[in-house]
Amino acid sequence: MTNVVEIRNLTKTFGEVVANNKVRLDLRQGEILALLGENGSGKTTLMNMLSGIYHPDSGDIFIGGKKVVIHSPEEAKRLGIGMVHQHFKLIDTLTAADNIWMGTEYEPFHLDEKLAFADECNPCDSSDPAELRAQKFRRFKTRLKLRLYALKYKLGAFISGQPLKKSRFDRIDKITRDFGFELDSRKRVCDMAVSEKQTCEIIKVLFYGANILILDEPTAVLTTQEIQKLFATMRRMKERGCSIVIITHKLNEVLEISDRVAIMRKGEYITTVDTKDANEQILTELMVGEKVELHIDRPKTDFDRPLLEIRNLTVKNDEGSVAIDDMSFYIRGGEMLGVAGISGCGQKELCEAIAGLRKIESGEINHKGQSLIGLPPKKIIEMGISMSFIPEDRLGMGLAPSMSITDNMMLKTYSEGKFNPFVNRKKARERAKQLISALNIVTPSTETPVRRLSGGNVQKVLVGREIESSPNVIITAYPVRGLDINSSYAIYDILNEQKKNGVGILFVGEELDVMLALCDKIMVICHGKLMGVVHAEKATKEQLGLMMTGALDLKIENAKPYGIAKDSNITEKEAHDDKNE
Repeated sequence: MTNVVEIRNLTKTFGEVVANNKVRLDLRQGEILALLGENGSGKTTLMNMLSGIYHPDSGDIFIGGKKVVIHSPEEAKRLGIGMVHQHFKLIDTLTAADNIWMGTEYEPFHLDEKLAFADECNPCDSSDPAELRAQKFRRFKTRLKLRLYALKYKLGAFISGQPLKKSRFDRIDKITRDFGFELDSRKRVCDMAVSEKQTCEIIKVLFYGANILILDEPTAVLTTQEIQKLFATMRRMKERGCSIVIITHKLNEVLEISDRVAIMRKGEYITTVDTKDANEQILTELMVGEKVELHIDRPKTDFDRPLLEIRNLTVKNDEGSVAIDDMSFYIRGGEMLGVAGISGCGQKELCEAIAGLRKIESGEINHKGQSLIGLPPKKIIEMGISMSFIPEDRLGMGLAPSMSITDNMMLKTYSEGKFNPFVNRKKARERAKQLISALNIVTPSTETPVRRLSGGNVQKVLVGREIESSPNVIITAYPVRGLDINSSYAIYDILNEQKKNGVGILFVGEELDVMLALCDKIMVICHGKLMGVVHAEKATKEQLGLMMTGALDLKIENAKPYGIAKDSNITEKEAHDDKNE
């Protein structure tokens, strides 16, 4: 089988950090190659050089056996290379078709030739002064119209207000049909689900004629059903001769979809193995460089009285629909309560409501018997309530991407010195150094903007900052999303340490195997409704699956009230008053 891409001794450095060191890699015609490695191992940097975003310090790239120098994504596009990034590069206010079409090249407008022809058609040769002025004005109007039309032509139809040509819509629709995508090309990006945005990105690179596709963490924000649809599409693309590189940390997905697996470690290429000859243990040991025990601990702790109690909570989503419907549950100190459910069933709204970031319609949120309803996050902190929120959107909501690690460490503490016009960055810098050392964060310095870090290192900064504030309640949504297996286990260990210290943890996850091994109890929600709470040691994936789809409702089956602790911190009178309000 012929190689469509050959990378030879590619090196890239950022300051003192060597992101790639003499990397070698081959991609064959019509294959799916998984690129595997720990966070910060240089996978995305390598693909960014192949797609023209970065330029290598040394080394060679061969496309179809021919040596090339790729200076920009535009040059990569001409070579048939397209990359779908982990963080989508779409304009929210435009439609899918606009986003797909906006990068296409225009035929030359030949403005100079048109202006010369217009001048010939509008001579200025009259001997009559009045007529000469009229001729000059007509020529001026004609030239102005041509220049304005040329400007519209170059900016594109989506800016000028003109509709896309039907032929382009037809081409987009043909790609959608041929590869089995589901996408409304006239729908605005801001109205799309995550999976639709990803589909738009893939169609965009196919529209440009790409036959070498790079998918960076494509399954990180997809549901199980959406992942299977994506894999089916990738197989169809492979059948049509496309060569695909998929960057992912999920070993089960690597084993399911890839033909070969290339391993990187600390910026260096290690080896490539045939997927049929590999398993999770082999791949993990190649990634890490040593034998790794794939076992998640669930330490036994003595549960305290409920720290956080939720009663009859109802919350709406951004569209005004009910996202959480009359839900009650509680978390004890030293307990990890998992939240399982199909993506989009109210997990995001639940976390934001508890953290004080979303208005609730009715119900009660109590911390040690103290109501948090209507209080902003800052006020909750001022009351002495220590609660940390690790959102699923780490760069959009959890951190300020353009700010340094040091400044992100200060986001929750900068206002402590109220009467000092200057913030103390020295303490924050020391805390950042301690965090980098404790969690093995790969970064040039504490002053590096977090957007320049790999996804796993960004997540470590966020988790580390929240835990560093010594909370007694942690709300975490998908804390290991996009992390390699070693980093994931490090996060599990951190959460378990907090649990041993008496912290109550709400763990919103997506991998049932992990939740069954890590959590003490698992709360299952379906379309915003509580289906029941089960003990993780006694539950099965099949039982959780039935509850997630609404086929099994333990509240009805067991005919007992859920979510009210026998040793509740809320008195009967308070609960009665809350219900009547």
